[in-house]
Amino acid sequence: MESSSAQHVNTRTGHVVVIGGGIAGLAAAHRLLDTGVRVTLLEATDRLGGKLRTGEIAGAPVDLGAESMLARRPEAVELAEAVGLGALLRPPTATNASVWTRGALRPLPKGHVMGVPGDPAALAGLLSAEGLARIAREDELPPAEVGDDVSVGGHVASRLGREVVDRLVEPLLGGVYAGDAYRLSMRAAVPQLFDAVRTHDSLLAAVRHLQAKTAANPGTGAVFAGIEGGVGLLPGAVADAVRAGGGDILLETPVLGLGRASDGWRVRTEGGVLAADGVILATPAWSASVLLAEEAPAAAAVLADVEYASMALITMAFRHDDLAGAVPGGSGFLVPPVDGRTIKAATFSTRKWGWVADAAPGLFVLRTSVGRYGEEEQLQREDEELVDVSLTDLGEAFGLAARPVATEVTRWTDGLPQYAVGHPDRVRRIREAVAALPGLRVCGAAYDGVGIPACVASARRAADEIIATSTLARGTGRGAGE
Repeated sequence: MESSSAQHVNTRTGHVVVIGGGIAGLAAAHRLLDTGVRVTLLEATDRLGGKLRTGEIAGAPVDLGAESMLARRPEAVELAEAVGLGALLRPPTATNASVWTRGALRPLPKGHVMGVPGDPAALAGLLSAEGLARIAREDELPPAEVGDDVSVGGHVASRLGREVVDRLVEPLLGGVYAGDAYRLSMRAAVPQLFDAVRTHDSLLAAVRHLQAKTAANPGTGAVFAGIEGGVGLLPGAVADAVRAGGGDILLETPVLGLGRASDGWRVRTEGGVLAADGVILATPAWSASVLLAEEAPAAAAVLADVEYASMALITMAFRHDDLAGAVPGGSGFLVPPVDGRTIKAATFSTRKWGWVADAAPGLFVLRTSVGRYGEEEQLQREDEELVDVSLTDLGEAFGLAARPVATEVTRWTDGLPQYAVGHPDRVRRIREAVAALPGLRVCGAAYDGVGIPACVASARRAADEIIATSTLARGTGRGAGE
């Protein structure tokens, strides 16, 4: 691009191709445009947003994917504000949840770090007397070595017993990763706990240390935030900002190949070959593996080993009059897999998000989630069957007998990467291999966290490193050189 003004004549800003139109790819494109780089974003499907998606059920706007973002981590909130959604950020209207276990809905206890307590008394009523006694005996154990990494479930069970893992840690981690606590990396999934464990003789002491830090620096505002109308509005707003800044976004444009050239990169699509000075891969691990196979085989091999979990969301709307007060209070509940239920969680959307209640005052909207790591067969069920098994579990959980007036089933096949033990080391090896190639970076949920802020942070990192390490000439800001 060349500017028409004399001040910018012959100023070349370079061209970066972003592959992948999920929130990470969009955030990377947005970041690049702020430096004056020319950007083309390629998305293989017919929609943007990845696992962020809005929909409607019986007139109420709902999220059909992720529904909230961690507000105390700044990246996602900052991006929402930058693209004009700041005034629509909303905290949940209900945050008290339960755990459906041992035949009853039991309040989710306070005073824990991803289910790991600092005081056994915090889990009274949730665990058996034997389970509580097992936690209390941790001080009798010798200090444990965790090395470079350890599984969350394995370490917690070895210190506090399996019951706390099976009844609390597992469902909490399942809500984030749809994973297996006994396979998930503590260093990757709960890094603050891993760091504390390495410097304390007991797990309880490590949790108490983290609790004391939080008490000393409690932060302000809500822990989580949504966007009025759904966080699925964020990708569209970012895309609009990218287009307004001069970026090109091409849908239904799968990338068939990626190769180096003497003057940069060549990105091959069905419509032709794009020349680029830099490339950011914001795709799932398996896709990045295929595209890097020729130029970065070491990174491709590691990426190919990243496993994913699949899940389905079943959103249902009921008439208030049909419920007869059956739905318990709070924002919803988690379900431990050890109890053998089909659903792994239920969210009472009408209670949790004010805009859902306002849009459909005569209805009650809730959603269940089905599917954990290793349960891909759940997604093979017909929509009607997923609705029916959800209703069966809800009926057993709190006596729901009503039939919904509207339903929506959303499948997320291979939706959540699994951070198996050793994941941080694998990510380091991927990034080292990729960094050896000038003008190429990776970002997305497969690396440093599956939440929206983590994905945005990885996108910023990739964009900033592209600018800092490539031969791209600096522009003068958004739209520079046009």
